[in-house]
Amino acid sequence: MFRSNKNEKPSYGIIGLGRFGYALAEDLAEAGYDLVVLDRDEEKIREIREYTDNAFVVSNLEKKTLLDTGIQNCDVAVVCIGEQMDISILTTLNLVSMKIPTVIARATSAEHGVILEKLGAEVVYPERDMAVRLASRLETARMLDFVQLSEKINVMKMQIPTQAIGKTVMEVNFRGRFDLNIIGIENSGTVIEVIKPDYVFREGDILFLSGSKEGLLRLNDWAGK
Repeated sequence: MFRSNKNEKPSYGIIGLGRFGYALAEDLAEAGYDLVVLDRDEEKIREIREYTDNAFVVSNLEKKTLLDTGIQNCDVAVVCIGEQMDISILTTLNLVSMKIPTVIARATSAEHGVILEKLGAEVVYPERDMAVRLASRLETARMLDFVQLSEKINVMKMQIPTQAIGKTVMEVNFRGRFDLNIIGIENSGTVIEVIKPDYVFREGDILFLSGSKEGLLRLNDWAGK
């Protein structure tokens, strides 16, 4: 069972190790916060134990199960479940009833957020916030167009970053560095659809890239340096 050290920093409970939950747990652990993490996926729990010993595999999120982990001893509990709205709502209700000082819950829609707020939770919208963040950053980037095909698949058209000019596709390594795939390159009206590893980027190249919003943000940060 988790018991907070009650140091100057607050302790956090993270429920759900999707992309949002895992990234949050990792950042909090690296910042030195006491942390308890719950998920039903044994593999994810094994991975997060690199950052905290207080990681528990749970088969359900009923109140008794939550109490057995000691999450009620946290100063802040964050419900990172988004896809299963009913479980998200019930878990939030249980955490609020435990008198945890602050309960934060991820919402995937406005309706979901309204329900969570009525239960007494602070609500965050990671996907919406990421989209706003992406849009604001890309306004000053070399982006020419952006299309969201799904939550995980996005296509961006952008001018070649200055740092990449004169380097090969393999040297820049968009896939390994940013988890982005080059699906085409246009220059002087000619479009190349089959991109070879030894292609050398040129001034005036326009890239067509596909991948996640996070990858596009990392690329934009790199291009702006």
